[in-house]
Amino acid sequence: MKSALVTGANKSIGFEVARQLAQKGIYVYLGSRNLENGIVAVEKLLAEGLSNVEAIQLDVTDDESVKNACTEIGKKTKTLDILINNAGVYGGYPQSALDSSINQFKTAYDANIFGVVRVTQAFIDLLKKSFEPRIVNVSSSQGSITLHSDPSYKYYDYKGAVYLSSKSAMNMYTVVLAYELRDSDFKINAVCPGYTKTDFNGHSGPGSVEVAGKRIVKYALIDKDGPTGKFFSEENNPETGEVPW
Repeated sequence: MKSALVTGANKSIGFEVARQLAQKGIYVYLGSRNLENGIVAVEKLLAEGLSNVEAIQLDVTDDESVKNACTEIGKKTKTLDILINNAGVYGGYPQSALDSSINQFKTAYDANIFGVVRVTQAFIDLLKKSFEPRIVNVSSSQGSITLHSDPSYKYYDYKGAVYLSSKSAMNMYTVVLAYELRDSDFKINAVCPGYTKTDFNGHSGPGSVEVAGKRIVKYALIDKDGPTGKFFSEENNPETGEVPW
């Protein structure tokens, strides 16, 4: 049985990704900053008949928490096949380039980019033992510098210096990581789930978590001929999914 770790999996898109992976017969570790919330999430999945799930305490902003989660999962499995770096924060309001505080930037970057680096580096050895290692970094089309420079982009006026720049930084990390592992079996991509109705945006998004989860899971399960080092947003490009950095 393949195994997967989903960070920020106790609710919203992360929870739905965990559900869909478990439905496909993958053993899923639900990373949750608050373990009690993770246990509640697992109980919901167990009630749906999904027994191949387990809660793991994992705060992506805490070095010790990430290390402990890796140790704990390492005791249970010799390999990790899929890593979904989903956990993230918006960074508060307002997000003006001139008025946003340094603490806002630090908070957003700690979760959205440093957290991705922490978790990826911690679990890379387990991933390398998989025959088909996959990493999906949950991004946002809001992190595309090209799209945000184009007045015709439908979210052009939705600017935010903190969140947008943190996702742009994560996108670059994805490019470099995929490049460094280009001669291996890894497939590493950044995926935008779309503007989804979740706690993250005050339930203002029009999309469903089911569709968002499906978009992420798709790239977690690509075969050996699938893409790597790419940026996908099916909301913005329904035909091929790929969008510019």
